[in-house]
Amino acid sequence: MNWHMFLTPYKQAVDELKVKLKGIREQYQKTSKHTPIEFVTGRVKPVSSILNKAERKGIPLDHLDENMQDVAGVRIVTQFVEDIETVVSLIRRRKDFEIVTERDYIEEKKPSGYRSYHIVLRYPVQTIEGEKKVLVELQVRTLSMNFWATIEHSLRYKYSGEIPDDINMRLQRASEAAFWLDEEMSIIRDEVREAQRIISAKQEQNRR
Repeated sequence: MNWHMFLTPYKQAVDELKVKLKGIREQYQKTSKHTPIEFVTGRVKPVSSILNKAERKGIPLDHLDENMQDVAGVRIVTQFVEDIETVVSLIRRRKDFEIVTERDYIEEKKPSGYRSYHIVLRYPVQTIEGEKKVLVELQVRTLSMNFWATIEHSLRYKYSGEIPDDINMRLQRASEAAFWLDEEMSIIRDEVREAQRIISAKQEQNRR
């Protein structure tokens, strides 16, 4: 398989979506409204990870584009849990891609403690051979959910997916602590937003 040719449309999809989503953030920043997007990241799976997952899931290499939904991944990180619903609504209203599936791992967290909102998109990429639609997994999560997931991913990699029971127990506790933090921040979010608005206004005034 020519991996460069296969992955190029996915890289293009990630790059285009990052620009579009960061554009939404900038539009909010130019208004007096709270921006629901803290930051946006994206990546294309390394070939080694694709091969490992294909072997684990029994996916033939000539069916990757149909059966592997996270070759391309984009992540939107928010400050507050309530921002996730706002972002999801924004995504649902867009006409430049198709939503394939949605999975709510916030209301129904994974057994590991993982929380996030997943949306699989079918995104049209314009290539020299015409339009190609590729699957992109979009994750929407809070800063605390993202911190937990990043740590859990590192440990899962270190232990080849078999995290020791004692560390797993601490991860579960940390997941609940992260969720508690989100709940507490939601209670005072109006105060936090007002403080951030005052700081932004002062910085803007100083730039003039």
